[in-house]
Amino acid sequence: MAIERRLKQITGPDVGGKLHTARSRNDQVATSFRMWTRQRTDNIIRLMRQLQRALAQRAGEHIETIAPAYTHLQQAQPVPLGHWFLAYYEMFGRDVERFTDARKRINVMPLGSAALAGTNFPIDRAWVAKELGFDAVSENSMDAVSDRDFAAEFLFCVSLTATHLSRLSEELIIYSSAEFGVMDLPDDMCTGSSIMPQKKNPDVPELIRGKTGRLYGHLISVLTMLKGLPLAYNKDMQEDKEPLFDAAEQIEAMLEMATMMVARLDVDKEKLATRSAGGFMTAVDVADRLVMAGAPFRDAHEIVGKLVRYCLDRGIGFDGLTQVDAASLHPLLPKAMKGAVSATESARGKNVKGGAAPARIRARLKQIGKVMAKWEK
Repeated sequence: MAIERRLKQITGPDVGGKLHTARSRNDQVATSFRMWTRQRTDNIIRLMRQLQRALAQRAGEHIETIAPAYTHLQQAQPVPLGHWFLAYYEMFGRDVERFTDARKRINVMPLGSAALAGTNFPIDRAWVAKELGFDAVSENSMDAVSDRDFAAEFLFCVSLTATHLSRLSEELIIYSSAEFGVMDLPDDMCTGSSIMPQKKNPDVPELIRGKTGRLYGHLISVLTMLKGLPLAYNKDMQEDKEPLFDAAEQIEAMLEMATMMVARLDVDKEKLATRSAGGFMTAVDVADRLVMAGAPFRDAHEIVGKLVRYCLDRGIGFDGLTQVDAASLHPLLPKAMKGAVSATESARGKNVKGGAAPARIRARLKQIGKVMAKWEK
């Protein structure tokens, strides 16, 4: 009504009064809301690709930087740090695919549905859709004015993207802590304590992690609003605006901050190398060597388990084990232990598609480079 009033001021009441012909607030609001959601979807995809670029760039810098990888937050196996960066590249790649697919359902024009039954006027909806950049027109007028599936789907895509941002933030918080100390966040993304001068609090990743719950709440809010609505339009639907407006604003800021963190993150290569060489993270490689020598994997797993216990009891690593010690545990062990498996050799051995070998990372980055070149177009 505000738009119509302003148009009357510009063109006069006779012309401005024709604006509402073959239209209703119901289909006009649904149309403009879809156009807004489409625009924000495109912007989120753009920001996500910037983050993917930063991740790919850092992966290329750390193809040979060996780092401990974790399961259950316990040291598991050594991998190039580039493999870790590319894990997040793949996550956000799926997010881009989700938003791209959701955009197809967002980009359906409801205009012409009027209040709920369509209109008596012989309008050309396909022409209007083309003019407004829509890919299709709605097929059922009652569904069109009451459909907010696209809003819920947008919020789900936002929520899952936020989940991935929160996971990345959590790891950056952990790895930049004094206990790990292998990464360092930019100073301007952290704050000090109000009373402890030595503190460097990871504010930006903590805020990203915290805002993720807020975005989940927006999704639940819209789903709850929709769950009991009869056809067609109901005033409850005005409650769809605040969640989407805030969700778009928050996720865009989160993506921008995450990109800056990744691009400017400092990595302590020496400390990562030291951590990767410690413990028994190459135990799987020893077991694999036993299998290659003819032992069934389950037997090899048990043998290496005993080997690790033997070393722990004596306070030595694999490199401190003699051939006599190895033979006392199993006759195949001396051969398997010959030339102790280093963290670097362990990583290089994972030369399968999707594996952590530097050669595979280079190959994946080459593929990614071709994909990113298309983004420019």
